[in-house]
Amino acid sequence: CAIALTKRLALASRPLSSTAVAVAAASAPSHDTGTRQAEFSPSLVTTQGATRPLSDVAVARASHPDSLSDVEQEFSSLVSAPESDGGDGGPSTLTSWSSIPEPNYDDDYKNKTKMNLFTAINSAMQTALETDPSTIVFGEDVGFGGVFRCSTGLRDQFGQDRVFNTPLSETGIAGFAIGHAAQGGTAVAEIQFADYIFPALDQIVNEMAKFRYRSGNQWHCGGVTVRTPCGAVGHGGHYHSQSPEAYLAHTPGLVVVIPRGPRTAKGLLLSSIRSKDPVIFMEPKALYRAAVEDVPDDDYMIPLGKAEIMCSGTDCTVVGWGGQLRVLEKACDMALAEHGISCELIDLRTILPWDVDCVLGSVAKTGKLVVSHEAPITCGFGAEVVATVQEHSFLSLEAPIQRVCGYDTPFPLVFEKYYIPDELKNLDAIKRIVDYAK
Repeated sequence: CAIALTKRLALASRPLSSTAVAVAAASAPSHDTGTRQAEFSPSLVTTQGATRPLSDVAVARASHPDSLSDVEQEFSSLVSAPESDGGDGGPSTLTSWSSIPEPNYDDDYKNKTKMNLFTAINSAMQTALETDPSTIVFGEDVGFGGVFRCSTGLRDQFGQDRVFNTPLSETGIAGFAIGHAAQGGTAVAEIQFADYIFPALDQIVNEMAKFRYRSGNQWHCGGVTVRTPCGAVGHGGHYHSQSPEAYLAHTPGLVVVIPRGPRTAKGLLLSSIRSKDPVIFMEPKALYRAAVEDVPDDDYMIPLGKAEIMCSGTDCTVVGWGGQLRVLEKACDMALAEHGISCELIDLRTILPWDVDCVLGSVAKTGKLVVSHEAPITCGFGAEVVATVQEHSFLSLEAPIQRVCGYDTPFPLVFEKYYIPDELKNLDAIKRIVDYAK
């Protein structure tokens, strides 16, 4: 079904690269033939009133259309093609993540319910299904509630045409999500475990992430959100414990979100579903039933790409995301109680794009940085944080940056407690970095 849909879309829409857009615009007839001539800036092309980003290569080649005359006729129809008004799934139908205000839970939302992580996820999907009739929820076993019960009751409430099971095919799930979103719908897909997202990487990386760019912003599949449980759970072993966020964060065109608890999960998931960009929403499975918070009953969103300072401090900046924040909270509390070290704890919430300014501002104040995540240390996303801080805040640093991460081994089963970067390992790193700076 997904393959057939993909072929149909390919024949119907014939998406173009940004180079093709530039070539078409540069080689278009003048306005006296009824076609509007494109005007170029160093990095943009304007056709039919829409400004689209171009690569340097596209601009350079489009500036010399004679060298590409053999492809002029193929793309000349692009310039006269009408722009989307948003009714067919164009950019204007989705909410920009940058325009969402930070919620004030105490003042703005009076009605709250105690929820754990999976019930908060369920509440967010229920809200999305209620507010957008084009929303569908699907995945392996999703129809009867899913392995972690996140979609419990949704099929009964909204019907089997909007909440349904799929075959055991991660590639098919991702491809179907792309097709539905490309036609203007909102797709909330579930990959049952993040460990099994790898078969879907071709669809996610080469199709989903590039759909808008390769069409010169004519089409997109920004209505896709892929939910997937991730991280250690105590007994998952090799294939049910991994944290593959770094693989996904290496892909321009995606947004990668990891909540730390029920309250952030509901707001971030609603923002992800309504985002203009495809989102990979990674849910720390260890928190599904462990974390409980008062969650607003109302519809609310949390801005994507914005970190949250969970507690202010003066001696050391500590950065993490997802389930690791529970560990880091304990480490910071122990550092203060036992050693008088004041830590500033930051939850990135979104790791692509991540909030560089927030982290740099904190490091400028404390002069020290500890980054921690469950994934293996080599090429983990913490390395990106460290490299960016080293590049932009080198003169603010008073000690070498510390990374407290998983080991470079397959995720172990019986040795999980030794693999996990727990609060004691993080406390040692905090003490070490503060002692170094004395």
